[in-house]
Order: sequence, then C-alpha cells, then structure tokens
Amino acid sequence: MLYIGVMSGTSLDGIDICVVNIDHQCSLIASQYMPMPSKLKADLLALCSSSSDEIARAALAEQQWVELTAQGISTLLAKTNLQPTDIRAIGSHGQTIRHEPGLGFTVQIGNPALLAERTDICVVSDFRRRDMAAGGQGAPLVPAFHEMLFKQRNTSCAILNIGGFSNVTLLSAGLETRGFDCGPGNVLLDAWIQDKLQVAFDKNGDWAASGQVNQALLEHMLEEPFFNTQGPKSTGRELFNLNWLKRMLSQLEAIADRDVQATLAQFTAVTVADAIIQAQPDTQEVWVCGGGAHNADLLQRLDQALANCSVAATDEIGVSADWMEAMAFAWLAHCCLERIPGNRPAVTGARAQRVLGAIYPA
Repeated sequence: MLYIGVMSGTSLDGIDICVVNIDHQCSLIASQYMPMPSKLKADLLALCSSSSDEIARAALAEQQWVELTAQGISTLLAKTNLQPTDIRAIGSHGQTIRHEPGLGFTVQIGNPALLAERTDICVVSDFRRRDMAAGGQGAPLVPAFHEMLFKQRNTSCAILNIGGFSNVTLLSAGLETRGFDCGPGNVLLDAWIQDKLQVAFDKNGDWAASGQVNQALLEHMLEEPFFNTQGPKSTGRELFNLNWLKRMLSQLEAIADRDVQATLAQFTAVTVADAIIQAQPDTQEVWVCGGGAHNADLLQRLDQALANCSVAATDEIGVSADWMEAMAFAWLAHCCLERIPGNRPAVTGARAQRVLGAIYPA
C-alpha cells in the first residue's frame, strides 16, 4: 500500500513529493523536493490573474510542471529502490491558478494524463471540484487527513498549516472535525520581501523581526471583510496579493519597508490566533506545519497571540511539518481508490461527504 503524494502550493517555491505507506495509519517513507524554476514560477503566478492567451499559456505551463514532477518522482523511486509497479497511485494536487468558490469554480492545472504516461503509475487528481459541485468551498481538504492522524489525541487541539495561505483544522473529543482558511500565511510576507529586497522569502523571519509593527496598517488590513465571515470559508491570491497590500499602504502615511514586513507577520499571527480562539475557545495545543513552521519570528508571534495554548511544529507529534500536505494528497488518492469520502462538510460547506478525485490509470 505505497502511494506517492505531490503537492505544489500557493507559495510556488517548489513541488513536494513523498512516498508513504498506508496501513491503519499513514507513514512517511521518503521525500523529494523539486525547486520551482524561476521562469515556470513566473508563468504560474501570471496565470493567477486575468490576461491574454490564458488557455495556451496554462497548457504549456502545466506540461512543464508535469515534466518537473515526473523527474522528481523518478529521482525519488531511484533513491528508494522502488519500481513504478510498487506504487499503487500518485495523489497529485496540481497547481492552483484560480480559486473562486463564490463563483462556483476552482482550477488546478497538472495534466494528470501526461503524468500517468511519464511515470507509468496510476494518477488520482482533481480533488477539489467534486466538493465544490456538492456546494462546498473545495478547500481546505487536509482536515480529513488531520482527523485520521490526530483525532485520537485527548485534547482540544488545532492543526495549523501555514503555506502561502493559512488554514486550520480544529479537533476536539466528541465533536465533528471543523476547519477553514484563516487568511494569508506567507503570501504577503513573500511578496513584500521579493518586491523590496529581491529575495524569495524572509528566512527565519529575520527581516520582520528587525522592524516595528505599524498599528494603523495592521488595523486597516484587519478591516478586510473576509475576517468578519465564519467558516466554511477559503481564500487565495484572488483577494490577498501584492496589489491588495499596496492599496492598503496607499491610504496611509509612508511606512518603512521593514516595518511593513513586521506588520505583515503580526497580521498573519493575529488573524490565525483570532480565528482559533473564536472557533474553539478551549484549544490547548496548536501544532504547526507547512513552510511557516520554519519562521521563528512568526512562531514567536503566534505563541504570544495564543497565550493559553502550546505552539509547536507537528514534528513533535510524529509528522514532518514539511511533508504534511504531500502526505495528505497521497492519502486522498487512497481514499478515492477505496471509495472513502475525503471531504468534511463542516469544513467545506458541502451538502454531504463525497469521494474526491478523478482516476487516470497507468
């Protein structure tokens, strides 16, 4: 029962690929990270907003994405001495280029037919649209995986994924699993430092830590209507992006660049903390996964904002923070093949549980 999970998130930094063994649990066997080439990253980012000749550009970009993913899978199989026939299926999230639940659609590119051809392995993909067809947001989908891994913990806890955007799963004994997108995770932090310092991300949050929070900017950003809505809810680059931030800044007096970065870090921490406290006031533990788990400044801000909770990376409870989402999509592929529902209506707002995914046989 070996599966491969493939995750390419909104940060667009690279493609996470892992092999997992699914028995009663889901255990990580090996992993491979494929950095996103700068040209492909730029092409994918451009597809997140309307422009000319989108259909052709999307088709070409997804072919490049598949070739990079297939190369990563080949490397992963070689270093684990596995053959394609040893793998039951690949669970491929693809790359989200649009997510508009309010308009009833979400788009992930990743040409699963081509990936099946390149790897000689069955591919399961297109996980989000069935939930959306059933009236859901199509996101977040990882809470069902978190439920499987951690529901047996006898505490009221939150599993917090901080990628480009942040989403939370709320688990408490005797209650149904809940979850939703909290808002920006790293997306604005990355966009601002790329724009001002031409580096990919704020390593350890060092630049943010060197600045001071601007309260006027923080309060202005918190006025965004998204934060006044209750779950189920999801969001993406369609709302929160560099242009959104610059509009916010244009309405205020000039702020030093490093102070903007500090305020963005505080913005992520405050929106996450407020969401958890409002939705599950008795939360005792917050377990962090995703790229944000490596941002020491952000974790410190979260720890301060969640004063009554312990805050730590999921590594401390046995699951790598770096590979949680890739593992989740391997598990969702398993669920599809076994006809196990992969969504949670309390999370996405779908009418009922649904088996998620489309199957492309080898």
